[in-house]
Amino acid sequence: MEELIGMQKPVRRILDPDEAIAALERAVPGLVELRRRERAVFDWHTVEERIGTALPSDFKALAEWYPAFELGDFLGLSSPLPGTESARATAWARELEGEGPELRPAELASTVLMLWGDSKEGDDFFWSVLGDDPDRWPVTISSHNSAWWHYEAGMVQFLAELCDGTLDPWALPPVQPELTGWGVAGGGWHTTV
Repeated sequence: MEELIGMQKPVRRILDPDEAIAALERAVPGLVELRRRERAVFDWHTVEERIGTALPSDFKALAEWYPAFELGDFLGLSSPLPGTESARATAWARELEGEGPELRPAELASTVLMLWGDSKEGDDFFWSVLGDDPDRWPVTISSHNSAWWHYEAGMVQFLAELCDGTLDPWALPPVQPELTGWGVAGGGWHTTV
């Protein structure tokens, strides 16, 4: 049975995307080596128009500075490559129309969930689309063992605090703060494990 086990709140919520990315760069050694020399250009306007809502600014900034990557041979981010935003927008549009996970706690039955990451063990990481300000959407975690929980801050801060040990992982295994894979030019994937 799916169960909502609670919400964690950070000591201080980071709303500035650059500050959140800096916290993630401190938490994950070697991440900064993947940083693009220049911000990638995405057509966020078209994506947001298609899905009917803005996206969190920390996610957009992370996607502009970094390719998709995997942490600790466990958690992978679902960020698009420049020019592939349309495919990701199609998936998000389906989720916003209610095609999210069927199994969820009763408390989340009417909550729209947008997937931004997943794990190799079957855990999923979402934004709970609550309100008009996507920078205030909480992160919602669905662990493979049916425990669900919220983190009341942005996804980049969540990743930073999960990797630096500030956040209690609750129903997740500890995440090693190391890069174990990342996207490369042309759509390939580089792994270190």
